[in-house]
Amino acid sequence: MARTYHNGLPLVQAAQAQKHVTLNGALARLDALVQLRVVSSATATPPAAPQDGESYIVAAGAGGDWTGRDGDLAIWANGAWEFLAPKQGWQAWDEAAAQRLRYSGAAWQPEGGAAAVSGAATALRIVEVDHAVSGGNSSVVAAAIPANMVVLGVSGRVVEALTGSATSWRLGVAGSDDRYGSGLGTALNSFAAGLTGGPLTYYAPTDLVLTGEGGGFSGGRVLLAVHGMTITPPAAV
Repeated sequence: MARTYHNGLPLVQAAQAQKHVTLNGALARLDALVQLRVVSSATATPPAAPQDGESYIVAAGAGGDWTGRDGDLAIWANGAWEFLAPKQGWQAWDEAAAQRLRYSGAAWQPEGGAAAVSGAATALRIVEVDHAVSGGNSSVVAAAIPANMVVLGVSGRVVEALTGSATSWRLGVAGSDDRYGSGLGTALNSFAAGLTGGPLTYYAPTDLVLTGEGGGFSGGRVLLAVHGMTITPPAAV
């Protein structure tokens, strides 16, 4: 069947029977590709119960019905997977990672930096954690800072007032509990905007620590955001 060059849309042929099947197939593919959003770009195995119209960027090492489709778009339509090889410059919103991706011609890379045709990239990233504050003098946010990230700073917003005897709090990591702020407010919408004195690389997943000042915590909730940069080497050849 003849298809369009860019998006592989099926074309209606002269004197074709059941033209609506071809046309509806083209419209379904356009619905998936225009303002492209994918459920995830980190999934290598087809989900057990996909919803009609859902799209994925197939992660490396794919298996099952996605075997051999690494990097392709997988679209669930009419009870089956349709695949489309991306072209250089295509963009997609990754719902799971909450970031925009661009296809370099070799790999999908996060936007907000620079990417080479080889797949090498420098990307700005923000990792958010909605943290329920536990009771005690400190509350640990496990592995909030991902491995191999150059951290520019950490920010936060109190989205549910912090309760307990603490009159303020500090934000940091083990061994430097005020690296990203001290004297921070406990009331709703109090915030932290802590810049790293110099860009600091964390080579392993690292906990953030909230420490009460003047007392401890009994509850509350803080939305934390780790602002940083990552690098990706050229794609394998």
